Amino acid sequence: MRAVIVAAAVAFLISLFGTPVAIRVFTALKAGQPIRSIGLASNVGKKGTPTMGGVAFIVATVFAYVAGHIALTTLPERQIAQEGPTMTALVLLGLFVFCGVVGFIDDFLKVRKRNSDGLSAKGKLLGQALVGAGFGIAALYTASTNGETVASEHISFIRDISWLDVGKVGSVIVFVFVITAMSNGVNLTDGLDGLATGVSVLVLGAYALIGYWQYRHWCGDTAYATANDYCYQVRDPLEIAMIAAAAAAACVGFLWWNTSPARIFMGDVGALSLGGLIGGLAVATRTTLLSIIIGGLFVIITVTWVIQIVSFRTTGRRVFRMVPLHHHFELAGWSEVNIVVRFWIVSGVCVAIGLGLFYSDFLAVVG
Repeated sequence: MRAVIVAAAVAFLISLFGTPVAIRVFTALKAGQPIRSIGLASNVGKKGTPTMGGVAFIVATVFAYVAGHIALTTLPERQIAQEGPTMTALVLLGLFVFCGVVGFIDDFLKVRKRNSDGLSAKGKLLGQALVGAGFGIAALYTASTNGETVASEHISFIRDISWLDVGKVGSVIVFVFVITAMSNGVNLTDGLDGLATGVSVLVLGAYALIGYWQYRHWCGDTAYATANDYCYQVRDPLEIAMIAAAAAAACVGFLWWNTSPARIFMGDVGALSLGGLIGGLAVATRTTLLSIIIGGLFVIITVTWVIQIVSFRTTGRRVFRMVPLHHHFELAGWSEVNIVVRFWIVSGVCVAIGLGLFYSDFLAVVG
């Protein structure tokens, strides 16, 4: 627990005090977010607000992981996976950073062109797929000394589903899909001040709790596994908890400056990185299908966006006034702050249901 607290504290402080530096830097570089003229109240006064703020919480999380890993060296030897970074940390932080790189390229092109056209949709998907495939292969084909890999060859819900064995190749494909879907889900959600940041805090916080719970009931802890009939077959759960807690705390520090009226936007660099990390956490904790519930708001916004696109292209009619979904409610007369807070509540309910299912499964197994 000490390492998790240290990582979270360091991430929060770096993000809280580092984000104003990012605001000054990106403002000086004239890296203002291009705003589309679509008649939304939320767009009024936002022109010129610096973007690419996701760089702040990415840097904060990476430095916090280093601090937390140093704190691990003070723990008993059986609790330390290895002296250097674990493969789990390399996969999770790699997804976080390199999905962010894809987003950074998109943001950079938008700023340079002074419009909202960055990477093409195909270019962005290709970048996400390449990142997902690279780290998916690392997650599936690099085993620890006890043979455990970061990802599994099975589809998982609260743990691996034994009869859903898709093999290594199939698992890499699933890994790519999860990373791509979740990163785009967060990206679609990022449209109002503080919305995606606040929801990400809730989801990442949930994964910090899941990771730590798995660590306390871990098959890799021989003392616990010997004395108990049930344990979680995952790799490096303490590092999972540490990274999730650090990212959640970094987002809290960033939210101080990103909440309405936002002084800085996370940009695609922030949205794609958060989605990549959340997808990686889902796979690493063996809760791939459960992430649909935990990240329920991301899923709702993505599904409604797909419904709108399919409906318009097939019938010429719109189901919603505008997508993503938060803009539908803006056009219905809701204020930006009301939408953000209510969407946070919806996300909190989804997270609570997901955690409840996770814990109820444990109670059902241990009796």
